[in-house]
Order: sequence, then structure tokens, then C-alpha cells
Amino acid sequence: CRFSQMLHPIFEEASNVIKEEYPDKNQVVFARVDCDQHSDIAQRYRISKYPTLKLFRNGMMMKREYRGQRSVTAIADYIRQQKSNPIREVQDLEEISSLDRSRRNIVGYFEQKDSDNYRTFERVANILHDDCVFLSAFGAVSKAERFSGDNVIYKPPGENAPDMVYLGSLTNFDLIYAWTQDKCVPLVREITFENGEELTEEGLPFLILFHMKDDLESLEKFQQEVARQLISEKGTINFLHADCDKFRHPLLHIQKTPADCPVIAIDSFRHMYVFPDFSDLSVPGKLKQFVLDLHSGKLHREFHHGPDPTDVAPGQPIQDLASSPPESSFQKLAPSEHRYTLLREKDEL
Repeated sequence: CRFSQMLHPIFEEASNVIKEEYPDKNQVVFARVDCDQHSDIAQRYRISKYPTLKLFRNGMMMKREYRGQRSVTAIADYIRQQKSNPIREVQDLEEISSLDRSRRNIVGYFEQKDSDNYRTFERVANILHDDCVFLSAFGAVSKAERFSGDNVIYKPPGENAPDMVYLGSLTNFDLIYAWTQDKCVPLVREITFENGEELTEEGLPFLILFHMKDDLESLEKFQQEVARQLISEKGTINFLHADCDKFRHPLLHIQKTPADCPVIAIDSFRHMYVFPDFSDLSVPGKLKQFVLDLHSGKLHREFHHGPDPTDVAPGQPIQDLASSPPESSFQKLAPSEHRYTLLREKDEL
């Protein structure tokens, strides 16, 4: 790969620059993988383009890969930024009352910084700082909020939204990470031009609500039904919403326009399937069955062969995005043509 060869000396020089600043080998590790020789690693982390720069923290791959400039300065600056403290220390509890409530805030109140509780909190913040704002208070400043010991609180978006308290062990990383991730990463996320490729790289199909930007009622209904019917499917499909005006081109793939919104569809990265009628969203089990039919292969089968003779098609497949080029060549290089269509449309607007 010519681009990999071009990056190699830049990557190596950046590692030498960072090594001088962080001589402890446990601080920052630069590594490279030959994906021809180690295809199992490439498959495990869903690497489909080269070169790809992934960031790992505490053994966990971060969702956001490095997409900055491929230069020594830019890569080194990125590492310095990642090494900066993701937690803002509060000097007065009055600062808490003036937080930006349009953001998701996690506040930790600790007796002292040099403690296992805070070190665990710090590990979590290092991983999730792109999704939440993390703050901490110590000693006398935090005493009023530590009536039963060290404490971690989630302050959700909205001026009147009630706080939520973490009730588990503060030294159990897995527990507090799972709790914090649940609070920081919305169940239904917005797909944009900026995060479209990133979401695709998570490797999960999309369940997307296309709605007009000011149609918050449809979004709220979708969020409620996803939470009610599909919470058990959280690890098998991404729940997303998209602005109909911005994503006109994907709508054309399913023969829809913004005038048809709200529209619900599944993008499997091979085909798109349309939920028959948005008004059926609140019918118990209807949305879940739509997703289960994707996983069972029923939607794909009906795409090619039509509805089962004794069944009513739960989704309306529209266009085969992978049928023109041979699957063996096209899908290996670009798992979803639609994935790039989403990103290309930004240039068309």
C-alpha cells in the first residue's frame, strides 16, 4: 500500500518525538500491524482501509480513530492532547450550578485525589471524555456532597433534568464504566456527515429514523419505542436518527423524499429495508420484529425472493446496493457503497 509506505517514516518519527517527552514505556506505545500477515487482527478490529490509525486505552479500542493530518507534528499533538487531563477540577461547588446543561456532565466528589476511587474514575474519563464532560472536587470543597462517602453523579442535559447517582463500587472499573457509558452515549444517536464513517466502522447495521430537524415529536416517539422494544438489541444494531433535509440522497435509495418523513429504515450495508408505516411504531413488538427479521435473514430473503407465501413482508426492500459489482471484489473493498454515499453528499450540498 503506497499510502502505508508514505506514512511509515512519519509514524516512526512521531513515535520518537513522543518517546522523548514520555520516556516511560508504559505511558505511550506506538505499534504497527502488517494486516497481510495478521489478517486475524485486521478482522477483529474491522480494518478495511489502509493505513488506519486506531487509539487504545487500557486495552480498549476507542470508537474514534485518528483522522487528522498525516504529519509528525499533527500526530504528536494528537498524543499530547490525549495525554492531557480529561477531568476539570472544581474549586467551588458554585461552579457546578453554572454547568452547561446542554452537555452530559459526570461529577465526582472525592475525599482525596490519591485514592483508588479517583484512579478508577480517571480511567473511565480517559475513555469517555469525548462523550461527556468530567469534573471532580476534593477535600473540603467536596465535603457537602460526600455525606455517605465518595460520590459520582450524572447531570443529564436539560435545566430541570434530575441528577442520577452511581450506586455501585467506585473501584470496580467494569461497573462504573458500564454505568457511565450508558449515561454518556445516547441510546439513539444522530448520524451526521462528521461521524458517519465512524459509526459505520463500529460494524453494526443501522436502524435509522429520518425526520425533519424540527420534528422532535417523531424523534421522541422513536426513542421511546427503541428503549421499550429494542434495549436487548443494543449490541447488535446501531439506533440512529438523521436530518431528512441533509440526507436527501440516502432517502432516494429507498424512493423517499423529505416530504415522506418521518421514515424508518434499516441499512445493513448490503441493502436498505423500509419499515412499512411510521404509524405502526407504537404497535407492541412491531419494531422489534423488524429488527429480528434482519438478524434472521428474513428481510434479505424477501429482498431477493419476495414475501414468504404465508406471511406479510415486515419491511420493503428497495434497492440492492451490492448486486452490480461481484460481491467478492466490491464488498471486500467497500463493505457498503451506501456508506460512502452518505459521506459524499456533504460535498453536493
